[in-house]
Amino acid sequence: MAINQTILKEFILVGFSAYPHAQTFLFVVFFCLYILTLAGNLTIMGLTWVDRSLHTPMYLFLSALSFSETCYTLTIIPKMLADLLDRDRRISVTGCGLQMCFFLGLGGTNCVILTLMGYDRFLAICNPLRYPLLMTNVACGQLVASAWAGGFLVSFIQIALTFRVSFCIPNLIRHFFCNMRAVVRLSCTDSDLTEFIVTLMSMLGLVGTFLLIFLTYVFILSSVLKIPSAEGKQKAFSTCASHLTVVIVHFGFASIAYLKPEASGGDDSLIAVPYTIITPFLSPIIFSLRNKDMKNAFRKITRKTVFLKNNLGQLFLV
Repeated sequence: MAINQTILKEFILVGFSAYPHAQTFLFVVFFCLYILTLAGNLTIMGLTWVDRSLHTPMYLFLSALSFSETCYTLTIIPKMLADLLDRDRRISVTGCGLQMCFFLGLGGTNCVILTLMGYDRFLAICNPLRYPLLMTNVACGQLVASAWAGGFLVSFIQIALTFRVSFCIPNLIRHFFCNMRAVVRLSCTDSDLTEFIVTLMSMLGLVGTFLLIFLTYVFILSSVLKIPSAEGKQKAFSTCASHLTVVIVHFGFASIAYLKPEASGGDDSLIAVPYTIITPFLSPIIFSLRNKDMKNAFRKITRKTVFLKNNLGQLFLV
């Protein structure tokens, strides 16, 4: 059977077009979540930058995660919001490749930074005497840079494999962003092997980083159980609670999408919502609400702002 191998210049994102009566509702919900996500991440980055007491590896990693997640959501959500209001859901092949590259690269970066945060807690609890020597701010910066390099290295390989083939009509991507597997299926040739390879790379990255985090917490747990006082155990666990909660949410939602059997069916756009929108929304909330240092920094900045505002008001009155 002849295959239409016309050189495509654009794709059409199907997205949530299957729910025409819910478009406005979805726009309002996703827009509010996106604004709150931006506000939460920008607050964490701002507090870490302004408050010198937060210039420690743990909060530098948290700030790096917030920046990475901000870029991650910026890659796909604005385009999705625009498509919910506009019937023209086209995206150029080049734009699709760039979106996919940044989405995969930043997603991988998030996984590695979460792993580094677990490693930071491991050193602080299991090797407290050498912790200040091993985990300096410089070392922290180098590890974050390696996380970005590793995330985008894997992304470039996956992009090269995905876009080395030609694509055929119909050019409909059954997703609200340029999902890698959805794009691969538009290939003019048999794409089963390519889809298997790029999916395997994502799964190995996801499972590999999760296993590393799991291993660090095994060592952390064994060290905490050796602490004689209950107060000491509680203090050690409290420094890990936020990170562990985010790890469970992040990897739990991501595994639903990547480990879902193809035969199970389901709308891929709806399945992607938890790990593309809900996880970035919950992450800054969890880290902020369960962190005394972050709360104290916020109160301190608020008091300074109120004090400056009152002083400026008095000057204008004079």
